[in-house]
Amino acid sequence: MPRPSATWKKWERWWAELLGGVRVPVTGRQRGSAPDVDHPEFAIEVKYGRVMSSRLSLAVEQAVAARDYALEHEGVEKIPLVCITNRTKTKVIDNYVLMRAEDFALWMDKKA
Repeated sequence: MPRPSATWKKWERWWAELLGGVRVPVTGRQRGSAPDVDHPEFAIEVKYGRVMSSRLSLAVEQAVAARDYALEHEGVEKIPLVCITNRTKTKVIDNYVLMRAEDFALWMDKKA
């Protein structure tokens, strides 16, 4: 009986389908040499599991609530976006944006 595919592989396939890319098999890949999902615009790395802190989850909830408020009270459609400035122990600062998958897909559709 064939062994079921690993959960992380399933999620790599899910992201590839959502974003219009192709999952890159692990065979022959070295860390950082190829993305998890091959895409013409993005270098996509997929992480599965408990990867978000409660602070990030709360930030997403707040952005979604602000989107809902803008739609209800102002009639304006906005896409929830979380902006993160992360300072490491070595004081390196990296800036990120975080968006729910369905909001990102909607945004990509609007761009096309």
